[in-house]
Amino acid sequence: MMKKLLLAALFPLFSISTFAETQTVTLDVPTMNCATCPITVKKSLKNIDGVNKAEVTYDTKLAVVSFDDSKTNVDALIEATTNAGYPSTLKSKGE
Repeated sequence: MMKKLLLAALFPLFSISTFAETQTVTLDVPTMNCATCPITVKKSLKNIDGVNKAEVTYDTKLAVVSFDDSKTNVDALIEATTNAGYPSTLKSKGE
């Protein structure tokens, strides 16, 4: 009986991670105007819990971000770049 109760209590913990997925989005960051701007943008994105990878390119003015969707979302990514002084918008999902 105790084993069943323990399994019932632990099941939700494991099932939550089952639904978490890594998402990849591309953000348009048009206000980057120098070669060092991507460093600040990348740092702001990497400081968000759940961000696995952030690639920011000055030439294209894009940030490609991979993140755990159970820990963060696109709005938080946009807020982070905006708070760093570089407002962004969602360009695409799943690239």
